[in-house]
Amino acid sequence: MPTHHFEPSNYYTTIGSHEPVLQIAPGDSLLTTAVDAGGRDTTGERITPGGNPMTGPFFITSAEPGDMLVLHLDRITPNRATGWSSWGVDTALVDPWYVPELALPDKDQPWEPAIWDIDNSAGTVTLRTPQTKLGRLRLPLDAMLGCFGVAPEDGQSISTATSGPYGGNMDYRGFRAGVTVYLPVFVPGALLFLGDGHALQSDGEIGGTGVEVSMQVELRVDLIKNKTIQWPRGENADEIFTTGNARPLDQALQHATTEMIRWLKDDYGLDALSAGLLASQAVTYEVGNVFDPAYTMVCKLKKAYLAQFA
Repeated sequence: MPTHHFEPSNYYTTIGSHEPVLQIAPGDSLLTTAVDAGGRDTTGERITPGGNPMTGPFFITSAEPGDMLVLHLDRITPNRATGWSSWGVDTALVDPWYVPELALPDKDQPWEPAIWDIDNSAGTVTLRTPQTKLGRLRLPLDAMLGCFGVAPEDGQSISTATSGPYGGNMDYRGFRAGVTVYLPVFVPGALLFLGDGHALQSDGEIGGTGVEVSMQVELRVDLIKNKTIQWPRGENADEIFTTGNARPLDQALQHATTEMIRWLKDDYGLDALSAGLLASQAVTYEVGNVFDPAYTMVCKLKKAYLAQFA
């Protein structure tokens, strides 16, 4: 199957039924790039307005509403040597009385982002500035896509600041290379968008950013006809997982849990009661993000528990 090489020249800060930039058939691979959340490319130059600008959309031939789009995330690699982030935890995520402790040291100075050095060969992300008691903090590189998805139904065009059943700005660090993602299809061609690369990010994206950086992305596209899912799903070598995007957080958890039970029922031969019994003792949860307009919760289940039902 062919690999399509695509270099974007136009970007969108909404996910919707925009004019597609390229047609891709199921089984084909795509090699492309994405600017960072601020619109900066591989040189660090801002070439488009910020706000999670997306590469795409890509039209998937034969995809129709009610199908399931499959994305094999083969490679997600920073394509420049520096990234940027916020300075720390967002003030909305600490007790109100503690907010003054998080104030910048010099309130008269304009805000500048923290700068990180990214070394793909060493697999590290190292803090360059600001100068803090952390010194030259060095952390493992863990690249992921913060925002990707398909066009939502009913002609909607939705800001890349948020997320929903179509995907979007989920900011879940589990969407890394080696993972397979499943997305519902709402419009002909699915219309796939991707962007918002992070070299590293906490669970919850509690700083409001990851280490933001432009990316090179390679993925393979598949399609399962007449397979209807409600929310994005995924799997890695050890687990299957489902996501829910909503606010308040408990509603996101409800969506993710319901989607997991539906998956167990539809694909593993369990009834809803049996699936719920397994889930109630075996699932784990991760917080994708608690910063964006819609929060993201992830429900996970180890594949080892599922072998007896396959």
